[in-house]
Amino acid sequence: MTADPHRVFEDAALLLDQALAGDRAAAVETVGTVVGDQGISGALGVAWCLAGTITGDGNPSGLWSLEFPEIDEAQYDARWVARFISAYLNEDEPTAQALVGAAQEDGRLEDCLLTLAGSTVATLHHRER
Repeated sequence: MTADPHRVFEDAALLLDQALAGDRAAAVETVGTVVGDQGISGALGVAWCLAGTITGDGNPSGLWSLEFPEIDEAQYDARWVARFISAYLNEDEPTAQALVGAAQEDGRLEDCLLTLAGSTVATLHHRER
């Protein structure tokens, strides 16, 4: 990743705070700013941080596979999130970069980042139980 790591972390933390607060408008604005100002490298860094928050610490090492029944029938952003998290768990940055690039090319990157932020919030809420 070529984005400024400090800024990426700050942007990811801001997006997560906004998502946790339920402030969709602010989250949309933050994602738009990240994608607009930093491009794919910034979006990749933010997504990587969010995926790390979802997966947490202490993941077993080894190859992870995507076990998501009927993944190909899921909505674009849900497929993207599942595949991105799988790439994260496998430490497969080239696949993560390809996913971000494809979403950008398809005009869906902002939607995918917002879905990833929502999934992160849902995971954090689930852990609180």
